[in-house]
Amino acid sequence: MALKIVDACVSCHACAAVCPSEAIYKGESHFKINPRKCTECEDDYAEQQCASICPIEGAILLSSGEWANPQGSLTGIPPERLAEAMREIQAR
Repeated sequence: MALKIVDACVSCHACAAVCPSEAIYKGESHFKINPRKCTECEDDYAEQQCASICPIEGAILLSSGEWANPQGSLTGIPPERLAEAMREIQAR
């Protein structure tokens, strides 16, 4: 049981400061989570603290394989609408 930070991470340091088990550390290219230390905040918080503060959609993967902050969850823009908007912008 452990979360995973993927390379979409921008190394903003926000998650490391809130991790109650101190499982987050700076890797070569982005932050990572030590799976031996990560408790997914069970018994400490109702939600994973790193995911609750992460400003990047699709940067943290839950142990279930789902994204903690899926595309559109932070911006409020559904992925299909974002793709359409990007096509419109690029066509200009």
